[in-house]
Amino acid sequence: METAVKKIGNSAGVVIPKPMLQEIGAEAGDKVDLRVVDGRIIMQPIVKNVREGWAEAAAAIAAAGDDELVLGDFANDDDDTEWTW
Repeated sequence: METAVKKIGNSAGVVIPKPMLQEIGAEAGDKVDLRVVDGRIIMQPIVKNVREGWAEAAAAIAAAGDDELVLGDFANDDDDTEWTW
């Protein structure tokens, strides 16, 4: 597919068709890694860890004092029954 490099401020850009983005598993707004290898521009989506940032978010919630249990402690109906093993 032939396309043109377009001026965007002091930089330049190329419109990437949606089917090509889908082929690499990316969509508009995703972060990508760009690098030059042997005179070619290589673009790959940046795949982040599913739980990335969870520890920091949990720490921020705890620091704000908003980490109390939602349901609290509760018992099951048969908790007072003796179990037989």
